[in-house]
Amino acid sequence: MKAIIRDLLTRLIDYAGLFPPAALDMQSAIRNYEYYRRGENSRWLGRFIVPVAMLDEFEKAAEGILPDGGWEGDDFWRLSAIIGSDLSADLNRIASFNFKHAKLDSPTGVAIIDTIETKANTPSDIQNTKELVPEKLTTYIEIPIHEDPTELIQAIGAEGAFAKVRTGGITADAFPKSQHLARFLACCAEEDVAFKATAGLHHPLRSMNRLTYKPDSASALMHGFLNVFLAAAFAQNGLGVAQLAELLEETLLEAFRFEEGCVYWRDEMLVVGHIRNARSLFSISFGSCSFTEPIEDLQRLHLL
Repeated sequence: MKAIIRDLLTRLIDYAGLFPPAALDMQSAIRNYEYYRRGENSRWLGRFIVPVAMLDEFEKAAEGILPDGGWEGDDFWRLSAIIGSDLSADLNRIASFNFKHAKLDSPTGVAIIDTIETKANTPSDIQNTKELVPEKLTTYIEIPIHEDPTELIQAIGAEGAFAKVRTGGITADAFPKSQHLARFLACCAEEDVAFKATAGLHHPLRSMNRLTYKPDSASALMHGFLNVFLAAAFAQNGLGVAQLAELLEETLLEAFRFEEGCVYWRDEMLVVGHIRNARSLFSISFGSCSFTEPIEDLQRLHLL
C-alpha cells in the first residue's frame, strides 16, 4: 500500500451504524464495531458514534464486549456523543458515563466519550454552547453551508471548537452543492478550523448511488470521500474555491494519480507531509453508517 493512501485513510471512518440508512439496533452496531476493531481493516476505523439519549441502552448492550480493563496501549473504545435538546443534562450524563467507564479498573468495561457533536445556526448559539462544555471534550458544531458560513466558522474558531458539515443523507436535497462544500472547506482552511463530515460519504468517488438500502430506493449524485478529503488537503495548501469545486465533482479515479510519496490532481500535487498534516490537524474524519461499504469500494479500486 502506498504511504499516501495509508496516511489519507487512517482513522478516517467514524462508525455510525445506529443512524440511517443502516439504522441498526444497538447490539448489532456494537458487535459490528468490535468486529471492525479486531479486523484487518481496523486502521481505518475511528470512533463509535452514539446519541447521549441512547447511552443507557449502549451500556446494557456493551456489557461483556467493552475491554475489561486489562488492556495495554490504546485498546479501549473512544465514543463521540450526539447532543440532544438539553445540553446541560447531556453533559451531566456524559460525565457520569466517563466516571463509570474511563478508568483502568472499570468493572463494566473501558470506554471514554472524548468528543461531542451538536448543531448551531448563529454565532451566539456557538458561544453559548462552548460556555457549558468542559475543555477536555472536543466539540464539533454542525452548521448550515447553503449560505456563506464564514461568520459561523469564525465563531467556531474563536471558541476553540471544530466544525461539522453534513455531506448527504437519505434524500437527494441533503447533499450540498459542490460550490457550497468547496466554500466551506476553503473557509475552514483560511480560519484554521478543523472539521469532520457526516452522512452520504459511503463511496470513494463522486457517483450516482441509491439513497438507502431498500430495493426501490431512489438514487442521487453523492460526494466521494476521497474527493472531499483530498479537497480539504488542497484547500489547506491554498487551492481556490472554484478549483476545489471542480475537484469535488471528479468522478473518475484516473483524475488522480497516487504515487508512493505524493498524489496529483491535474497539475496540483500533495506530498505525504501535506496529507498527514491535514488529517491530524484539519480534516479529521467522517461519520458513516457503513464501515464495510467504503472499504469494499476502495478494494475494488485497488487502493487497498
